[in-house]
Amino acid sequence: MGLTDIIEDYLLLWILLSVVIGIAVPRVATVTRVSTAILAVMIGSISLTLSADQFRQVDSRTLGAVLLGHVTMPFLAFDVAYALGLSPELTVGFVVLGSVTPELVTPVMTELADGDTALSTTALVVIGIGSVGFIPAVVTLLVGGIDVPTAPIVEQLVVAVVAPMVVAVSVRAWRPDRVGAYDEYYPAISATMVVLIIGGVTAANATVIRSNLSLLAGVGAGVVALNVLGYGVGFVVGSQAPQSMRISSILSVGMRDFAVAAALVIAAGLPTIASLPAVAFGVVEMATSAGLVKWFTRRK
Repeated sequence: MGLTDIIEDYLLLWILLSVVIGIAVPRVATVTRVSTAILAVMIGSISLTLSADQFRQVDSRTLGAVLLGHVTMPFLAFDVAYALGLSPELTVGFVVLGSVTPELVTPVMTELADGDTALSTTALVVIGIGSVGFIPAVVTLLVGGIDVPTAPIVEQLVVAVVAPMVVAVSVRAWRPDRVGAYDEYYPAISATMVVLIIGGVTAANATVIRSNLSLLAGVGAGVVALNVLGYGVGFVVGSQAPQSMRISSILSVGMRDFAVAAALVIAAGLPTIASLPAVAFGVVEMATSAGLVKWFTRRK
């Protein structure tokens, strides 16, 4: 087993370890100072695996259904936070979490579950590009009264999400053979960035986590609810599609990119505590998605 296999196969373990280290060693929060660079590397490296052929195979009707499911997620996130009576800062964190792209490893999880990888890949790219307008708009709509600065969010989305994604996909299309020769390394690089940013934002929240376990319990309940609701929405919008596309729909809507959400909150200058839902969601999501993959493959 090589280093890349160790990183990818045990990603949940590394995320849990980074959370523990972040709580135990608050100085790890220093990592958040370079959150923009970490996010750009994370997005760019995984985007290098996206080829033009994947986009040509997609059923547009099912893609539209997935996009519709994505649009509902921030509203569900807001409802969950409101129902739990969470603070305005945590509510912002939930809305950002619901608004961001599907988890970057969604295509990988879809492939492992025998789903339509092309569909999940295309959804990831389309939502990533559209996030520049979507995230600021939905944040303003749902939590605009909390004085959330949207300009820094737009700036971070352009610099750390859309630009690296567009550049990486373009480079792949320009030199597919040369870029493809290193495909086995890109997911591991992206996964390493995930671990770094989650450890950093956990450390930034270490004092709050230690002093208020009841708050953590409320956030935990909220992220479990949001994750389950997301899978449910994905199932509903993909219910008329073939099984492989339905799997892709469930994972693409239910899996939220917690690392992007956490890094975006920090880089945009939002309150540090607003990143706490993303950290908790990461742990929950990695566990539930792995369980779903096993369930799908056994059912088949």
